[in-house]
Amino acid sequence: MKRSRARSVSSRAVLVSLGAASLGGLVGCGPGFRSARVQVRPSSSQEEFSADERLLAQPFALAVPEDAIVRVIGPNATCSGTLIEDDLLLTAHHCVVERGARGEFTKKNLEAGQIRVELGGDYFAWGEVGVRHVVAPPCGEGGGAGDVAVLVLSRKLVGLATMTPRLEAPPRIGEDVSPVGFGRCALSPDGIRRKERTGGLVRALTNETMHLDAAVCPGDSGGPVFAKGSREIVGVVSLSAMDHDERTRGASVMARLDAYRSVFAHAKLVADGQSPNELPPLECAESDGPARPRR
Repeated sequence: MKRSRARSVSSRAVLVSLGAASLGGLVGCGPGFRSARVQVRPSSSQEEFSADERLLAQPFALAVPEDAIVRVIGPNATCSGTLIEDDLLLTAHHCVVERGARGEFTKKNLEAGQIRVELGGDYFAWGEVGVRHVVAPPCGEGGGAGDVAVLVLSRKLVGLATMTPRLEAPPRIGEDVSPVGFGRCALSPDGIRRKERTGGLVRALTNETMHLDAAVCPGDSGGPVFAKGSREIVGVVSLSAMDHDERTRGASVMARLDAYRSVFAHAKLVADGQSPNELPPLECAESDGPARPRR
C-alpha cells in the first residue's frame, strides 16, 4: 500500500489520519470523574516541585493498569499514547509534527514544550506531565509506514503501570488484535474517555504496517494495538476508514513496532541522560512493500 492519506474507501468513509480531526476543544462531563495520585520524580534539571507536582508526588491511590494508556495533547490535535517505561511514552509520529498553512502534516516535529500528556481515563485528567524530547524516524508524518514516535517525559511516573511493546517478533497474518484509545466519533454517546475498540484479524502485512478492519474514531491515533488476551503492544493506530459511528469497523492501517526498534533504543538512551546530538540519525525502513519472510 502506498503512503497516501486520501484514498476513497466507501461512499461514507475516507481513509484519513486519525489525528487530523482535533477534539481538543471538546470536554466530556459526567459522573465518571475520579481522582488518583501518582508518585513522580523530577528530572536532573528540576530541583523543586511545583504545588501541583507536590500533590502528585504521593503514592498511588486509585490508578489501574489501563492508566498506562493516556491522552497526548498538541496544539492542533488530540491523540492517544501508552506508557512503556516510567518516562517513555509510545504514540504515532503524525500526532507530534507541525502542520502547514492548510493543515497538512509537515516533516518537522513539534517542540517538546508544545506537547503535554494527560493522565487518567475518565473524562477529566487527574494528572499531567510534560515532554522533554521527541524521538521519531524521518518518515511517517502522514501516517502508515514509519508512523511511530516515543516521547521522553519531563519526569518519571514512578509506580504507574506500563505496557510492553513487542519488538522482537512481528505481528502475524490471522493474529487477532484490538486498539484502545481516547477517540470520539460524532455519534458517540458520551464524552472523551478511554475505550477498548473492536478490532479483528490481521489480514495483510507490509514491512512497516499491518492491515485489518477496526472500529476507531478521531483521537484514537497513537493508541496501542494489543494482541488478543494480552497487554502486549504490536502496533499503534495510524490510519482508518471512519464514519460517524464508533461501532463501524473500517479498513485500518496500524504502524508496526518491530520495524523501528532503533526508535525505542534512541529514546531509552535520551531518557538515561545521553544528548540526542550524540546519537546517529534515525533511518526509515527500506520499503513499505509486502513483508519479506523472516528467518
